[in-house]
Amino acid sequence: MEYIEPSPFLAAWHQAMIIGAIIMIAAGILIYLVYNLRLSSIKSLHARYDFINTKEIENYKLVFYCFGIAAALIINRYGMDKLKDVEVWFFARLIIAIAGGTLVGYVGYLVLEYYYPSVVHKKLLKCRYTPRVASNGAKMRLLSEEEEDVHLDLGMQAEENIFSIDYDVWIEEKSGEVKIEKYAGHLQALQCNSCGFYTMKVLREEVTKPATPEGPGELVKYYQCSYCKSNRATAYNISNKQSADDYRHQKYKFKSNNDVDSVKIEVHSTIKGKKHYEFQNVEEAQRFLSEFDFDKS
Repeated sequence: MEYIEPSPFLAAWHQAMIIGAIIMIAAGILIYLVYNLRLSSIKSLHARYDFINTKEIENYKLVFYCFGIAAALIINRYGMDKLKDVEVWFFARLIIAIAGGTLVGYVGYLVLEYYYPSVVHKKLLKCRYTPRVASNGAKMRLLSEEEEDVHLDLGMQAEENIFSIDYDVWIEEKSGEVKIEKYAGHLQALQCNSCGFYTMKVLREEVTKPATPEGPGELVKYYQCSYCKSNRATAYNISNKQSADDYRHQKYKFKSNNDVDSVKIEVHSTIKGKKHYEFQNVEEAQRFLSEFDFDKS
């Protein structure tokens, strides 16, 4: 059987498809490697948090798009030995290739849009709540909402009160070194109670009751899931607190009670889960709290 050479156009077309597929696969791998190299070069946990939050899903989408284009180009070489000229099969294969490449890219988009945010959420929690290290090498402690107010000016407190900005205050208690880190109030989507994806985002906020000297106010946040479109509203108190006592004067207080048989303490951590401790008396519990270090427990 006589072998018939394909037309020059088809020969060039099939050659371009394989070269293009190699380039797109290499581009996808390069985007992935460059992103992770840039991430590994960031030493500050706060900076890593911002970088992951703003760049990770965006970069991984580009990786999937590159792979989708590569898949389309590879499909466009199917049956190239039998195709000798531009005919119906050429256009049918082109449509199939576009559909196949779109499918690969779209599946990647769905994974990154609706599943991967839960992975990013865990990474962000680890970056945000890993203990900071002071300039003297000692671990710093994250202050509670009540303790941190003494280190925030009234403007910062107002931002926190309406949930537009969240501040974390870390302190090294021996040297008194303080670090204040600023986070946007709604950078991450919450987990939807209906579909389970981290796709519940704030649509709007409404102050239904302003804070007054007589009492706290109320703010209602309205959420909608971008996947299943379910809605919910949650009310939050707006503090009317204008100042705070120095946290160093605050101590753990237990009411004395001779009928106490035991004291149980449950410690929650966003990174290491929760742990339970039980003591025979109040004095042991107080001593435990004054010396407690979750990392060493």
